[in-house]
Amino acid sequence: MSGVSGRVLVVDDNRVIRQLIRVNLELEGFEVVTAADGAECLDVVHEVCPDVVTLDVVMPRLDGLRTAARLREDPRTSHLPVAIISACTEYETEGAGGGASGVDAFLAKPFEPADLVRVVRQLMHQERREPRDDTDAEEPPAVSRTGRRGEG
Repeated sequence: MSGVSGRVLVVDDNRVIRQLIRVNLELEGFEVVTAADGAECLDVVHEVCPDVVTLDVVMPRLDGLRTAARLREDPRTSHLPVAIISACTEYETEGAGGGASGVDAFLAKPFEPADLVRVVRQLMHQERREPRDDTDAEEPPAVSRTGRRGEG
């Protein structure tokens, strides 16, 4: 495929959600590889060399926040942009250690396909050049923090 915009590793335990994300990203020219949980993600991430990783939070074996933390701990993957795509709220993920895990963006389920594509594109363009070690000094990306509608 000559028009490929980049490779995304989509990690979600729900097969339908994985397929929904895959189709929406492939329609925009991304190459998509999927994994069913965090443990599988860590097994394949070095083989597929993604440009961006999307993670659900609640998954069997290894949840998304622990997976993100492990990706950050490994020098080979510490530079990868990571987005949480979850039915959990951003507040809930921060309380569960989301802020400490080095996640770059959050997208709430259900999400609009255009929001998904925008988040992945923005993360693709802000690929890290060096491992993250000072998260407080770094400005968050200009990524829509899509939460529950109607709340301000």
